[in-house]
Amino acid sequence: MDWLWWVGAAFALGIVEIIVLDVVVLMLIGGALAGALAAALGAPVWLQVVVACVTSALLVVTLRPWVLRQLKRRVPLTETNAAAQVGRRAIVVAEVSETGGRVKLTGEVWTARLEDDGRPGSPVLAVGSEVEVVRIDGATAVVAPVGATSTA
Repeated sequence: MDWLWWVGAAFALGIVEIIVLDVVVLMLIGGALAGALAAALGAPVWLQVVVACVTSALLVVTLRPWVLRQLKRRVPLTETNAAAQVGRRAIVVAEVSETGGRVKLTGEVWTARLEDDGRPGSPVLAVGSEVEVVRIDGATAVVAPVGATSTA
């Protein structure tokens, strides 16, 4: 009946895995199930613990990196919130300079300023100009005229 304790431990670890979503706990479940198998075959308790620990360690070292690679390959990174706005086009609704202005971005009016490109003079983008968001700085969209953005 020792094997039931191991299965119970595996079940409890399964609940922990659901909560924390960490692949390491999944490997510990494999170790607990190996301990249950050793118990079912009549191994003494010390051997059950050794089998569970060794199996868990082997799974963490060998299987976990492969599982993580598979998960990263299947789940594309989707930018959210302000980071999702970078690279989008916007329309100037109030003149934009290096000190301020406003743009309409994805249906919302954002505070904006022109990207400082290091050139002398202070260009101003007129109302109706199309710009591209270079980055988000706090609640301000830093923009550049379409075609003037750099990929660096």
